[in-house]
Amino acid sequence: MSEPSAFSLPPVRDLRDADLAQHLRHRIDTKTKPLGSLGRLESLALQLGLILGSEAPTLSHAQAVVFAGDHGLAAHGVSAFPSDVTWQMVENFLAGGAAISVLARQHGLALTVVDAGVARDIAPREGLQIRKIAPGTADASQGPAMTLAQCHAALAAGADVVRQLPGNALLLGEMGIGNTSAAALLMSRLTGTPLPQCVGRGTGLDDAGMKRKLSVLRQALQANAGATQPLQALAALGGFEVAMMCGAVLEAAAQNRVIVVDGFITTSAVLVAQALQPLVLQRCVFAHQSDESGHARLLAWLGAEPLLHLGLRLGEGSGAALAWPLLASACRILREMASFADAGVSERQA
Repeated sequence: MSEPSAFSLPPVRDLRDADLAQHLRHRIDTKTKPLGSLGRLESLALQLGLILGSEAPTLSHAQAVVFAGDHGLAAHGVSAFPSDVTWQMVENFLAGGAAISVLARQHGLALTVVDAGVARDIAPREGLQIRKIAPGTADASQGPAMTLAQCHAALAAGADVVRQLPGNALLLGEMGIGNTSAAALLMSRLTGTPLPQCVGRGTGLDDAGMKRKLSVLRQALQANAGATQPLQALAALGGFEVAMMCGAVLEAAAQNRVIVVDGFITTSAVLVAQALQPLVLQRCVFAHQSDESGHARLLAWLGAEPLLHLGLRLGEGSGAALAWPLLASACRILREMASFADAGVSERQA
């Protein structure tokens, strides 16, 4: 098998358009409502109009994609659940029984599950893309989780997944026992945040489990002390599903798709993507602030304003799916809500 070529960053254009932004603001401000009275929905409508390049944006063929992979670090008990839960939950997604499966059906979202590096082989079937780089990453506490070649292959696979899917909106989801550890490591390394402020309870660790997790992650940072650049850090400390999400974000941004970011792990993939290409953040809508302790700090570091704060910490893209109706509503407000002039309603007196 030939060595995979290095991943090439797709070009992402700057969405700043003063004329379009002015027209969008005027359109929003002259709707039949007090100025600013729709709050966060108004800034969301403005963002969606800029991403989709329209004063009357329409979201079409929205794609919820769950990237799944296993982690060598899980052998050290950094999660309250065993690694087998990764493949078991993939089966649950495909059978339609997981939270994201239910929410995707409810909101009419196409759901794709991607085997990025699950430790067990999953039987091919509709709704599954098998892009397995390897059956789980190596143990990052002993050295790099993946080689640079594997990291590039995962980035390329994530980008290719997006290219093969229709539509103008991507909702990110993930599954992988141990992946809050990968997210915490990437956050600490790339933002400089002290590790204890990045590490949370994940799937529900008790105090002893938290102490063990923090110890293992300190060892991983020490074992990969030289991996300081974004791609080096992603390879050394990340997971196959995180790397594929990063590639998906970069490709979706290049195509001017709306990118709906779920929780802590998906945000860590965006962290790497924006370190490589800062303009991706213009296309990112952050669905919610999760209950994983590092997420609020990571969102603040990115300057991101999440739509929801529901105490979620499930992953799978569940928060992205829950926030989806707000995006649909913001677009409908722009397209369908009457202006004062259209409705013959008197505007506020100066």
